[in-house]
Amino acid sequence: MAEPADQHEETMRLQRFLARAGVDSRRRCETIITDGRVTVNGTVVTELGSRVDPRGDVVKVDGAVVRLPEGFAYLMLNKPAGYVTTMDDPHAEHTVAELVPVDRYPGLFPVGRLDADTTGLLLFTSDGELNQRLLHPSHHVEKTYLALVAGTLTRAEAGRLRRGIELDGVMTKPARLEQLEEERFRDPRRLSRIVRGRWERLSISEGRTHQVKNMFKAVGHPVARLHRSAFGPLDLGDLEEGCWRELTPAEVDALRRAAYEEK
Repeated sequence: MAEPADQHEETMRLQRFLARAGVDSRRRCETIITDGRVTVNGTVVTELGSRVDPRGDVVKVDGAVVRLPEGFAYLMLNKPAGYVTTMDDPHAEHTVAELVPVDRYPGLFPVGRLDADTTGLLLFTSDGELNQRLLHPSHHVEKTYLALVAGTLTRAEAGRLRRGIELDGVMTKPARLEQLEEERFRDPRRLSRIVRGRWERLSISEGRTHQVKNMFKAVGHPVARLHRSAFGPLDLGDLEEGCWRELTPAEVDALRRAAYEEK
């Protein structure tokens, strides 16, 4: 889960302020601070964790004033396989930060995460408050996945998924499940030809780690491919794999309604 929305707090940590302002990644911003390149109200600050007031403090890096961008950004990415859902990971070969315009939209971060091998709809925003609402357990919005699973589910197995399954001692919430005809969702890489199974559409209103994979595994049908097609009121549509687009004002409004709706 992403960190709290500092733009809505009175103060925020200096390294996060610099990262949100687009100076560099948070990790590199920490080095910039400890190197003595940052001043706050004319005083050099080298201590990590120092807090600043974005509304009143004057922050400079190498003598240049740094400010938070006005307004928030809201993007949708059709994530390909092989990308780790993080904006900065020196150990990852590829991260989703490579696929979105971080220079144009300082402070972007993903809303939740998709496994490296999972494709599909991944939201990005610089609006930390909305991110928190979308991911908080009491306000989780429905997310829809297309799963290529081994074998064919029986009626009893499908019923278990719909009613809820015990994972790590806790029951999942009821889910919506629909078995798809093969022609209704064709894997763009045609991997379904080498996996003996069926495509299933599963919609859940939770966000446990590996939840969809674990649910199908629990009924004896491991997931071979997983693709997120919708997040709340947003649908991936015909956005090509690896591409992104801004959300429309109507989509942002719909997402906000879903996040703030009382459950």
